Amino acid sequence: MQNDKLEFKNEFKRRIYTFALDIIKFIEALPKDKTCEIIGSQLLRSATSIGANIVEANSASSRKDYINFFQYALKSANETKFWLGLLRDSNKTSKDRSNKLLMETKEMSNIIASSILTLKGKR
Repeated sequence: MQNDKLEFKNEFKRRIYTFALDIIKFIEALPKDKTCEIIGSQLLRSATSIGANIVEANSASSRKDYINFFQYALKSANETKFWLGLLRDSNKTSKDRSNKLLMETKEMSNIIASSILTLKGKR
């Protein structure tokens, strides 16, 4: 049981890292215009912040601090969904590619939100 939890945590960290790399590739492929430059920059910050906060949680000084890092990661994931949706709906990128990233962001958000509930003892 404990081994399964550790394996899940490690797999989730790998998944978040791979997601960040996918976001970098996605941004690099955006049109080179002012709108994409600005939104791409916002997207890069929010998407990479998800993983950074999950990793940072491991160095938390308290349970409350640990939960706070997960809450920051969830906020970043929600922001990431906004920027991806904006790029998709403004036709700046392919719907297929942005929808795949949106789906992954939603799945990560669900995992993070579930973790927060568990950590707070609400499940």
